[in-house]
Amino acid sequence: MAALMPIDTAPRDFSPAPITDDEAAAMFRAALNLFRLWNLTDEQAATLLDLPVRTYRRWKAGVLGRIDRDGKARLSNLIGIHKALRLIFREPQRGYTWIQAQNAAFGERSALDVMLGGELTDLMRVRRYLDAERGGW
Repeated sequence: MAALMPIDTAPRDFSPAPITDDEAAAMFRAALNLFRLWNLTDEQAATLLDLPVRTYRRWKAGVLGRIDRDGKARLSNLIGIHKALRLIFREPQRGYTWIQAQNAAFGERSALDVMLGGELTDLMRVRRYLDAERGGW
């Protein structure tokens, strides 16, 4: 019988590289398309990004300001939500409409209702739920 080789299973420290300003700008442009597909108002989009509506509209018009760490985390979670929905639903439109549909997992509120709580943790809650649903957790 062959001898088994020991495998190092010790947990490793992981620290992700910070999101660069260029990456954040690209995520913002992707989020604009996502908000359009989700049929969000400027007010809703601004809430998800924790921006004043006026600032969001200026950024949307192409005058992008500095995206701070919280903004980068929000964008990362929104893109993660989009990715999870694309993996769960074969037809993209189903994922886009899922955002506004009532969901028992959120007490019959929609994922959008949860995210519009305005906190970063609200976005993270929806992302964790979707990651668990797709088996990626």
